[in-house]
Amino acid sequence: MPERPPGALRHEEEGMSEFQYVRDYYQVPAEFGRRVVVNGKPGVIAEDRGHYIGVLFDADKPGHISPCHPAWRAEYLGMGKVRKMTRSQRRYKRYLEYGECFDNFLAFCRWDSEPDRSWNQ
Repeated sequence: MPERPPGALRHEEEGMSEFQYVRDYYQVPAEFGRRVVVNGKPGVIAEDRGHYIGVLFDADKPGHISPCHPAWRAEYLGMGKVRKMTRSQRRYKRYLEYGECFDNFLAFCRWDSEPDRSWNQ
């Protein structure tokens, strides 16, 4: 299963599969990796955001996921591939999560690059 960002909802813990609420309530085929066109902009579903779908639009950088209403001007297409964030984007995302514990970005980078970190294995 593809790696989910830290903020992504995990319905499995509540006994509900991903996108289950959206599929049941709005009667749409929402699932991770499905191509969509929302308000004329093409993209791919990259996150379950509860009552919304998280869409990575083709024109946006990987990792920039927009919350979209599953039924408002949304057209569901075939399956696609979610673009992965670059190494520097993943590091910056970790900095946003852990950065306040460090005096500066360089101190964070030293900590982040230590070989015992799970993301460096």
